[in-house]
Amino acid sequence: MCKTDFVIIGGGWRAEFYLRIAKELPERFEVSGMVIINEVKGKEMAKKWNVKVFSSIENLLKVINPMFAVVSVPREVCAKIIEKLASKKIPVLAETPPAEDLDGLIKLNKLTADGAKIQVAEQYQFQPMIAALISVARSGKLGDISQVQLSVAHCYHGISVMRKIMGIGFENATITARSFSSPLIDGPSRDGKPNEEKTVMSNQVIATFDYGDKLAIYDFTDDQYFSWVRSNRLLIRGYKGEIVNYRVSYQKDFRTPVEFELNRKDAGLNGNLEGYYHKGILAGEEWIYENPFVPARFTDDEIAVATCLNKMACYVNGGPSFYSLAEASQDHYLSLMFIKSLKDNKSVSTQSQPWGI
Repeated sequence: MCKTDFVIIGGGWRAEFYLRIAKELPERFEVSGMVIINEVKGKEMAKKWNVKVFSSIENLLKVINPMFAVVSVPREVCAKIIEKLASKKIPVLAETPPAEDLDGLIKLNKLTADGAKIQVAEQYQFQPMIAALISVARSGKLGDISQVQLSVAHCYHGISVMRKIMGIGFENATITARSFSSPLIDGPSRDGKPNEEKTVMSNQVIATFDYGDKLAIYDFTDDQYFSWVRSNRLLIRGYKGEIVNYRVSYQKDFRTPVEFELNRKDAGLNGNLEGYYHKGILAGEEWIYENPFVPARFTDDEIAVATCLNKMACYVNGGPSFYSLAEASQDHYLSLMFIKSLKDNKSVSTQSQPWGI
């Protein structure tokens, strides 16, 4: 297997996911350089990760000819970085979202018409359990999917999962969003565990996406990713069956009901001595998802990001698109529209955009 050699533009919290993946699987991934404008931060990252750090894209490209560049910078500057790399014929794997607003998305999508190779690292569809759920939903066992209620990720991330499950492309929807705040004991965050007990206000957003014959209900709280007490929830319904969280129920025919759990398998638990890693997801007796990075000790999100890197390497070498700039633009546009509904306190209707026509 050829090694995937890439560079990273940016040095924030998300960038370290790629560095951890490369460190854990050096035979498969290599970060050959990074661009970090802040000199102090650059020196810290170079020392911590033993990686070459450059002050500009131009300086990096004088030394390195990467397979592709991961752009992991704030949304306010992401589009400009993508444009610069595209002008230098460097394929781009951009973090989400690829641009800040609708105008930025429209401008950015013109690059692909000129031949720029751009994909977006929307990883949630590749997290093991979500990948398994999408697989069951799209298998036909449940029939055509008419409804999804999900609380698994925020904004465009959650919307991307919703679209994948329902088989929605660039169709238009009527969106109605509302928010609700309630008290919650503070939990961990990116900075670690809390130092003391305190109560904070937890903000929940609920939005409906009405496609006429299909309905999606988005539900997420802003502390859910790290909370010890706020769980993910999911309902998928088709005319032949449904999935409630990890339980699948469907009718094989009019007199034969079938039920099974999606069963997560991890090595290293309860005295098992194989190591500590995720194996995959069983649907009854069938492996519906198998971890391609065994025996790396990755979190589900790291498995998903590593999958994006694998797929990007394949795409650069002539393989298929796996999450195009157009898809990413649609998901962020839908996210912007539900935020507008929330702000204006009324329903909004989406309009077809250039990338979906």
